[in-house]
Amino acid sequence: MSNSPIGIFDSGVGGTSIWREIHKLLPHENTIYLADSANAPYGPKGKEKIIELSVKNTELLLEKGCKLIVVACNTATTNAIKHLRKNYNIPFIGIEPAIKPAALQTKSNTIGILATKGTLSSELFHKTTDLYASGVNVIEQVGEGLVPLIENGAIDSPEMEKLLKQYLAPMISNNIDYLVLGCSHYPYLIPKLQTLLPKHVTIIDSGIAVARQTQAILAYYNLSAQELNRGDCIFYSNGKPEILRAILKDNFTVEALDF
Repeated sequence: MSNSPIGIFDSGVGGTSIWREIHKLLPHENTIYLADSANAPYGPKGKEKIIELSVKNTELLLEKGCKLIVVACNTATTNAIKHLRKNYNIPFIGIEPAIKPAALQTKSNTIGILATKGTLSSELFHKTTDLYASGVNVIEQVGEGLVPLIENGAIDSPEMEKLLKQYLAPMISNNIDYLVLGCSHYPYLIPKLQTLLPKHVTIIDSGIAVARQTQAILAYYNLSAQELNRGDCIFYSNGKPEILRAILKDNFTVEALDF
């Protein structure tokens, strides 16, 4: 049993959608969340830079005594998790688009994937798509501009609605029945997406699956905290802490940290 914290990092506030599912499933676990908002978005950055940022975040979480690290960023997972697992003796859990359930369940044989450039161009993404969706029509869309708007608290802005309408148009015209969200920021857009998509379209993200995998890996390595505990949750941001507080909408500790 271990009361050391679970570390979680993302290129900003979006990974809190993953943290939320982990905290819901494992409320007795201590968690530390890093929002690397100063470097958001990771999507347009090259692989070497993404690895460099992921190493920086990992080193800080290890300094704070984390027992397991969740890479709550699709772009960082697809570009850097292999490097992290090779160089650090600690369990890592990644996040990638939930292509498999969408491809298996589609009735129209067409699914949409909204993700960052870094995720859609990665080797891991192409391997996953080839493995599970080779016979499915996959409409890929880079969500350029969405992460900065979310990071600036502009989820309900006219700019956001304009971009989403533009990105969803080819998916709707091709009759998708599943939309896969390939960025941990995007679950915060679900209410807006539901107003813009036809009613029959199901939206899928990876949060619950990542939480279950976290629970399983903790148990496998005998790292689970005692269930009698009440987990402490600490959040750090190198951007605007007030944006992170607004996203959380709860009375959690959010600290500004230069990292």
